[in-house]
Amino acid sequence: MYHINFNKPCNVHFIGIGGISMSGLAKLLLSRGFRVSGSDNKESELTKELEMEGCRIFYSQTADNISDELDLIVYTAAIHEDNPELVAARASKAVTITRAELLGQVMSNYHTAINVAGTHGKTTTSSMISEILLEAQKDPTISLGGILDSIGGNFRVGHSDIFLTEACEYTNSFLSFNPTVNVILNVKEDHLDFFKDINDIRHSFKLFTEKLPQAGTLIINSDIDDIEYFYRDAACQNVITVGSDPEKSVYSACDITYNSLGLPSYTLIKNKKKIGTLSLGVPGLHNVYNSLAAIACGELLNIPFETIASALLHFKGTRRRFEYKGVLMPNNTTIIDDYAHHPDEITATLKSAANYPHNRIWCVFQPHTYTRTKAFLDDFAKALCLSDIVVLADIYAARETDTLGISSQTLRDKIISLGGTCYYFKSFEEIQNFIKTNCINNDLLITMGAGNVVEIGENLLK
Repeated sequence: MYHINFNKPCNVHFIGIGGISMSGLAKLLLSRGFRVSGSDNKESELTKELEMEGCRIFYSQTADNISDELDLIVYTAAIHEDNPELVAARASKAVTITRAELLGQVMSNYHTAINVAGTHGKTTTSSMISEILLEAQKDPTISLGGILDSIGGNFRVGHSDIFLTEACEYTNSFLSFNPTVNVILNVKEDHLDFFKDINDIRHSFKLFTEKLPQAGTLIINSDIDDIEYFYRDAACQNVITVGSDPEKSVYSACDITYNSLGLPSYTLIKNKKKIGTLSLGVPGLHNVYNSLAAIACGELLNIPFETIASALLHFKGTRRRFEYKGVLMPNNTTIIDDYAHHPDEITATLKSAANYPHNRIWCVFQPHTYTRTKAFLDDFAKALCLSDIVVLADIYAARETDTLGISSQTLRDKIISLGGTCYYFKSFEEIQNFIKTNCINNDLLITMGAGNVVEIGENLLK
């Protein structure tokens, strides 16, 4: 079976090449001399860029796109089993693999493959590490789950032996990876449409840790319950802990303060000794702990503390992570957008907002998937009550259909039962009209969720 080898480029075809991760991998292989083709349903800026770099793209997915010259065919989880191109691919002489399997094969070609995992914080922490590597001129190859302005997107093709990526647990995709450094930020309940329960999730992260070689390194949050469970059977010998308790953590923080925009500064503790002071360019206590994991990774790669501190100060976040969108006039309302779609993430974001200038905090929340909304209904209601006023949009179904008898109206009733102020509207237009009339006088408006709720703030600002 063919495995990706940068010294032996071949003919690779991507089914669904226009996806943000697939297009990045296609660019990487093009830069390494591979002959790349692909298909997608429609033209986009990403596919145009690929065509300019020499990639042949078909804007349909038919069996005719699969030629005898292909050696490797890559497809995404979004491609259905009866897709005619995938059916033809499996009938061909070429090897067919998933995007996750390709990513795992790609990182095998790097001396250092850093995988950032966890229920929350993957994109922000990966981006912090990215900024540190760039500031240190390490020239890494980077694959992120969000848009980082420093690299002009979510993928950067570097020329060093360092590869950095997010590692998502959903459908156990990170078990296809081949890391040398694993970062585990937290292990919480999520994706219960795939996992049975928290024990099933913990088992998946344990298997992920066991992917590390003996010479590998695990960076793990010491606040996770029974952290030894994850590495006691692993070959990896080097474990670095980060967290809130300096007695249990190699890296911790104390003397945490916030400026007028809610941006934290703190004293770094390493092995129970104060090392120096850092200031972050992103708000929230949760980002203090994200930064500890990034610092541990930077120092593992022998990057000086001063370089790490400078990078963290200059890091302003990725898109859709407490992202400033603008001020709505004449209401004088600041609009922030955030990707939070899990109760823990909502809690962290709204606690960050409490340190940001505001009169009242409004949260326009779009629940993401029926499964998650039903599983965490009580936790969602409790978290959202941290804002002064909640406005709910309809559930963003994503990959699901409504078979669970759950709705945003159910969540509204729960929030009101807890004493919260909550409104629910079926359309974005109704929400926008309500906001324009009622959100005024230095109020802070946060559009929140993993769907298309960001459009509400953008439409208002237009």
